[in-house]
Amino acid sequence: MSIVTVQLGQCGNQIGFEVFNALFTDSQSSQGLCSKRENEAYQASCKERFFREEKGVPIARAVLVDMEPKVINHVLSKAAQSGQWKYSQHACFCQKQGSGNNWAYGYSVHGPKHEDSIMNLIQKEVEKCDSLNGFFIIMSIAGGTGSGLGAFLTQHLHDHYSNALKMNQIIWPYGTGEVIVQNYNSILTLSHLYRSSDALLIHENDTIHKICAKLMNIKQISFGDINQVLAHQLGSVFQPTYSVEGSFHYRRNPLGIDWQVRPPLPGLPPLGKMSQNREQHFNTSLANLVILRGKDVQNANLEGFKDPALYTSWLGPDEAFTVWKTQRAFSRYEKSAALVSNSQFFVKPLDTIVGKAWNMFASKEAWNYARVHGTPGPAPPQTPGGDSRVRPLLTTGLAAWGTVVRGRVSEVCAELSKQ
Repeated sequence: MSIVTVQLGQCGNQIGFEVFNALFTDSQSSQGLCSKRENEAYQASCKERFFREEKGVPIARAVLVDMEPKVINHVLSKAAQSGQWKYSQHACFCQKQGSGNNWAYGYSVHGPKHEDSIMNLIQKEVEKCDSLNGFFIIMSIAGGTGSGLGAFLTQHLHDHYSNALKMNQIIWPYGTGEVIVQNYNSILTLSHLYRSSDALLIHENDTIHKICAKLMNIKQISFGDINQVLAHQLGSVFQPTYSVEGSFHYRRNPLGIDWQVRPPLPGLPPLGKMSQNREQHFNTSLANLVILRGKDVQNANLEGFKDPALYTSWLGPDEAFTVWKTQRAFSRYEKSAALVSNSQFFVKPLDTIVGKAWNMFASKEAWNYARVHGTPGPAPPQTPGGDSRVRPLLTTGLAAWGTVVRGRVSEVCAELSKQ
């Protein structure tokens, strides 16, 4: 089963290249610490998921979208120059006018204007899959094209491919700020992905930056360094693993996680009502997936992940914990482990970003300072060309979503703090 990747905006296209490069490089390694037969099965499974062949050359199953041509041209060139794999020249869409870091312009202008062209490219890529498993959408939520156009396209993929999984890999902006309206862009994006995406894989720029600085000892950290760490983490999740315990057949469904969160069954203690003897933990989980690769994976001790205290009172470890294994090493590491966790870890970052956006929105009278007083003052975000649709959309979206999110965050925090 195959995955079609949709790379959106500058961030999405740069990370997408690094992901495909990491996947291909790993799959072609002959030093996977396993038998030749097993390595060949691993390579075939990876190829089926992420690549197709044209005239003997591996082609990434991807559609590249940006409103400016520079980044797409760059990643096309880098892939071709690798001499190992490349992107299809006919699976790219770009224009000459960007989104100006404005969510509304990406969502309300570029989205409707270019919907047919982009969806046709995606359909053509889907038709080249023997069996479509789902879509992997790589995007940032801080800018305009990745966030606004990304939310728009995810919604239309949900409408057109209702049976296929839509998984969004989103980049959480730096807490210190990348663009002045990043908090607006982020919550507007999340409000739409909440309705149309099946799963969100979230990476914080601040966390990846710390990995580069403290674990890798990189002195001058570039976005290239950050993107390579992201690609490494994503590759360790999406590369093939055994289908069942003890089996040497690789699972055909690369996104085969049960993403559905089930409410408590009748008769079980309600959320937050539990034994007083249970210790409090800072990060209660709804589900954890551990992926082990390399030497001695069958002997790994995972009892720590089966501690009921890690999970909610209405989901036990048998339902909430999953492990995938393969003896085939990833990226030439003798042993490696990856954790995908559905937990309360992002409650605090979400509350922070909503709070900042709400405070900025609440002080909107400053936007009119210059007009009222005739002196310079903070200006509201404007679309290129002064599009009049921005303010009502931003006001309505922030008012509705801000109220819902702040209420829900407070509710979730209150409930989980009792765990």
